[in-house]
Amino acid sequence: MEFLDFVEGVDLSKINHSYVYEQDQLKEVIRIRTIDQFDSFELKSTDQIAILGVLEDRGNKENMGAAMSPNVFRSYFYKLYKGIGFDNIIDLGNIKPGNSLSDTYFAVTETVSQLMKNGVIPIIIGGSKDLAYANFLAYEKLEQTVNHTSIDSAFNIGDSSQEINSKNFLSKIVLHQPNYLFNFSNIGYQSYFVSRNEVNLIDSLFFDTYRLGMVRADIRENEPIIRNADFVSFDISSIRQSEAPACAGATPNGLFGDEACQLARYAGMSDKLTSIGFYEVNPTLDFHGQTSHLLAQMIWYFMDGVFNRKQDFPACNKTEYIKYTVAMEEQKTDITFYKSEKSDRWFMDVPYPNAKKSKYERHLLVPCSYNDYLVACNNEIPDRWVQTLKKLR
Repeated sequence: MEFLDFVEGVDLSKINHSYVYEQDQLKEVIRIRTIDQFDSFELKSTDQIAILGVLEDRGNKENMGAAMSPNVFRSYFYKLYKGIGFDNIIDLGNIKPGNSLSDTYFAVTETVSQLMKNGVIPIIIGGSKDLAYANFLAYEKLEQTVNHTSIDSAFNIGDSSQEINSKNFLSKIVLHQPNYLFNFSNIGYQSYFVSRNEVNLIDSLFFDTYRLGMVRADIRENEPIIRNADFVSFDISSIRQSEAPACAGATPNGLFGDEACQLARYAGMSDKLTSIGFYEVNPTLDFHGQTSHLLAQMIWYFMDGVFNRKQDFPACNKTEYIKYTVAMEEQKTDITFYKSEKSDRWFMDVPYPNAKKSKYERHLLVPCSYNDYLVACNNEIPDRWVQTLKKLR
């Protein structure tokens, strides 16, 4: 397949070459495209997940060395044992850095968009987090409006007048024309890393942001946020330094490792999500491979989520839901909730202008939690409902 021309296969001689794998370890379970399969490797109709390394870190000069992450990650990932249903997984290899950063973006965009067209979920292993911009451009090729969720300690708005880098790539996504971004959500930002100007801009765009303390107070409340995403970018610096030291941007506060794994599993379980990227792991700063090992476990949990999907969204066959209508005493409209009989997950309906129906229809059955239903029962409008309605107007 021509789009694989950008991808170099895995050199197995450089990854645990003396290790003897057991039958149920991932090295023996997944289909690996090796360096000698440049022309012979083909996608199969049954392939579901593709691992794609990107050997690019020029977007973050403060964390040079992150380009080494994909192969180091594999040395830990291949040793993990398969979970239930871990079939139809492929490892395509690595996209090598182009002559310029834009060349690498082009290669990532082309490869990711073609994988998604073939119904395969790409797992991008960076590299620097500005590669999320290339991931976004893949949806432009599909002419699809998207929701982007970023798990990060900062917003990465930066100075849009400068060349794209890891600190301003979000502004490039927001300003990109034509505009295919419907919503952006940040999970885990830390206030001292975010300027008031950035907060005001995010608020003016009706984007959704969740401080670290709120995220950690009840990790389950993050599931609806991630369930509403088409693609997720996961910056390893959102995890505290003691848990993941291999990043120049690592700081004392952040997520714990088990919380990061839980968020990754939520991403995998989302029927709407079609791609994900993990960024900024720098093996030159690692301690006994701790961070690469955590990354391998996070991706294991993501795949476990994929193979436990319930297929109850965004198909929206409402006959498979239990419908709850909450009458709001001080509002002109009721709020309708749906509870999936397959997964017990909650959604709420948001009204929209008829003129915008065709463009935004897939975003209007909004994932929510049981807590949102309880809020409405107390005659208060849930924040998720209000934020979505603001975007539509």
